[in-house]
Amino acid sequence: MKLGFLGTSEFAVPALGALVDAGHDVIAVYTRAPKPAGRGQHERRTPVHERALALGLPVRTPKSLRSEDQAQAFKALDLDSAVVVAYGHILPKSFLDAPVLGCINIHGSLLPRWRGAAPIHRAILAGDAETGVTTMRMDEGLDTGPMLLAERTPISAADTAETVHDRLAELGARLIVSTLDGLVANTIEAVPQPAEGVTYAHKLGKEEGALDWRRPAAELERKVRAFHPWPGTWFEANSEAGGERIKVLEAGLALAGGTPGTVSVGRDGFPIVACGVGGLKLLKLQRAGKSAQAADAFLRGFALPAGTVLGAAGRRSVADLRARGALQAHHRI
Repeated sequence: MKLGFLGTSEFAVPALGALVDAGHDVIAVYTRAPKPAGRGQHERRTPVHERALALGLPVRTPKSLRSEDQAQAFKALDLDSAVVVAYGHILPKSFLDAPVLGCINIHGSLLPRWRGAAPIHRAILAGDAETGVTTMRMDEGLDTGPMLLAERTPISAADTAETVHDRLAELGARLIVSTLDGLVANTIEAVPQPAEGVTYAHKLGKEEGALDWRRPAAELERKVRAFHPWPGTWFEANSEAGGERIKVLEAGLALAGGTPGTVSVGRDGFPIVACGVGGLKLLKLQRAGKSAQAADAFLRGFALPAGTVLGAAGRRSVADLRARGALQAHHRI
C-alpha cells in the first residue's frame, strides 16, 4: 500500500519499521519538529524522525496541520491510507478524509477503555488486570473511531509503564500490519465503539507524582509502577536546612500501622512508610542530582529515622507533631 505515517514518540517506532518490513511504500513521514534539548540546547529530532532517516524515508515536520497549504500537500500524496501513532497533533478533517481508506490509529488500550493521552499509565494506576492495543479508523473525536482489530496482554504485578509501553509498541507494530492486510482483503469490518465502559486517560503532570500517604499502600505501589520512568513519584523530606524531594523508583507492600507517613525500618534495613491502609516498603530511592540507590543503602547517607512522619509539612517526628497539635489546641481554647 501507498502509506503516510504520522508519529513522534518511541511508541511509534516499531510500527514504522514493521510497515517498511512488510513491503508497504511509506512515501512520507510526519513527525513533530526538532526541539532544543540538553545543556547545550541543541535541536533534537524525535525518535520517529531518527528512525525514518535511518530507513531513508522523507520526513515532514509541520508545526501545524491546520493550513490549507498543509491540507493540499497531504492530499497530493494520493495515499491508500495513513497510519497514525502517538503523533501529538490533532488531525483536521481534511487530513482524515484524504487517504482512500482513511487514517488508521494504533491506540495503547482496549477501547473504549482509556481513551486519551496516557492509557498505559492509567491502566496500571487503576489496577487493571489487562490492557492491549486497538487499531481504529480515525474520526474527528478523541479516540472515538470505529475499531478494526484488538489484542490483549496481561498486566503483571511487576509491570511498570516502561515495560507495558515496550510490549504494546511491539504488539501494535504486528497488529497494524494485520489490520492493513485485512483492509486490503476486505476481511475486517469496522465496529463502532460501545457506549458502555468509556474511560478517559487524562494527560499526566509532574505534580501528580506526589505520594499521599493517606491513600492505601496498594494504590501507591501501583502509582510507583505506573509513573516509572516518567513523571516519577516522590515525597518531601524536610530538614533544618530546607526541603528536598526524594524520588521513589521501586516499592513494595508491607504491614504497617499508625499515622500515615510514619517511617519504620524493617529487619532487612529497608524503610516502611505507614499509609491509609497498610504500608509501603521503599526499595529504591534517589536524591536530586544523585545516583539511584537501594533504600537500605540510601538510609546510610540520608537520615530518615524511625518515627519520622513524612508529608506535605516535611520530615517531623511523631512527638513534634503531637506537641504542635497540643499547642494549637491550647491557643484555640
